[in-house]
Amino acid sequence: MTENDYFLAWGIYAFAALGCILVWFRITRWMWRYLREPLRLLGVVLLLTPTVVDPARDLLAPAVAISTLELLFKMGGSAWGAISDLTMAAVIALGVYVIFALVRLPFLRKAEARRRAQAQAQADAAAQRDDDGEALAQRVDDREQRHVPPPRENLRVEPRI
Repeated sequence: MTENDYFLAWGIYAFAALGCILVWFRITRWMWRYLREPLRLLGVVLLLTPTVVDPARDLLAPAVAISTLELLFKMGGSAWGAISDLTMAAVIALGVYVIFALVRLPFLRKAEARRRAQAQAQADAAAQRDDDGEALAQRVDDREQRHVPPPRENLRVEPRI
């Protein structure tokens, strides 16, 4: 295998993995956020973690493919190395995600409190408008009883072109 074939194979795999990741993101989009994000992270880790195939030539291959082929066909001895690479990458990625989620949590709570306060303010404003609407309707009824025409603010007539 030449170096160009090696890079071509990785390019094809990267393109296929990107398609699989997009499908995985589409499949998990309906889930609760704190279930969806770790599952997406595990899918990305499974597809993008490499493992060493030939240490002498520094050749890498996808760890999930190597571990699957090694376990199914019982050839070679690098199945446990690939599985350990996958496990290590998953543990590191989930640890970083947990830290990220814990840092993000106060910001989300603050945004939710702000959203609730804004909704409450809008509800109060709507209730106030309803109260004002009743008072305005009563004033209009009073005007109609006195036969007072409403004030005309804009007496200017614009020509239409």
